[in-house]
Amino acid sequence: MTPAPDLIVKGKASIDGATLFAPLTLTLGAGQWTCLLGGSGVGKTTVLRLIAGLNTGAVFTGEIMASDGQPVTERVAYMAQDDLLLPWATVAQNVSLGARLRGEKPDLARRDRLIERMRLQEHLGKKPSELSGGQRQRVALARTLMEDRPIVLLDEPFSALDARTRADMQDLAAEALQGRTVLLVTHDPGEAARLGQSITVMTQHGLTPCNPPHAPAPRHVDDLETLATQGALLRMLREGAA
Repeated sequence: MTPAPDLIVKGKASIDGATLFAPLTLTLGAGQWTCLLGGSGVGKTTVLRLIAGLNTGAVFTGEIMASDGQPVTERVAYMAQDDLLLPWATVAQNVSLGARLRGEKPDLARRDRLIERMRLQEHLGKKPSELSGGQRQRVALARTLMEDRPIVLLDEPFSALDARTRADMQDLAAEALQGRTVLLVTHDPGEAARLGQSITVMTQHGLTPCNPPHAPAPRHVDDLETLATQGALLRMLREGAA
């Protein structure tokens, strides 16, 4: 994997002439987790998809730059809220899907290491319908890591999971994505307080930073500073929606 760069997203976006988000500057620190929160419809996912080079339906005026001056989109791995697993493919086939779609030979040794890292080795030949929700999300995370990209974009990937499985997946992702530049879009103040090394709340009017806890991520859910940050974020979200 090439070194993870800083990223800067600078600009504004509109849909059918109506402002989606006002001019903003979002900086993603190299090798850090940036958590982006905000109400529905403020443009969080649009920012994520702009970085990934995906269609957004919005008109964006601005620029997306990496600190090393190299192109961004080809260095991005994307993990969506839905696991998007192919229902007819096995765990092993889903993890190596990216290489197959590009017509490349998958690195099977790397694939098997990732499957073991995600504690999925006993499910190698299973189809998605035979897996639990948490297992499916671990397959999706393994597939994301299989791309070995320095920039990783996560669009509410754990929101559909129960509380215990969500916490387990947060821990696993934090360990597995060390050293990468990560943008996590989330509605969950608790998730941001646990994982964020930089935390920002987005409204239609701009961005407001929130100081993260001092403890290294992933933080304990009952840590007092983590709980205080969670509360501060909830207040900011409620004020932004008022």
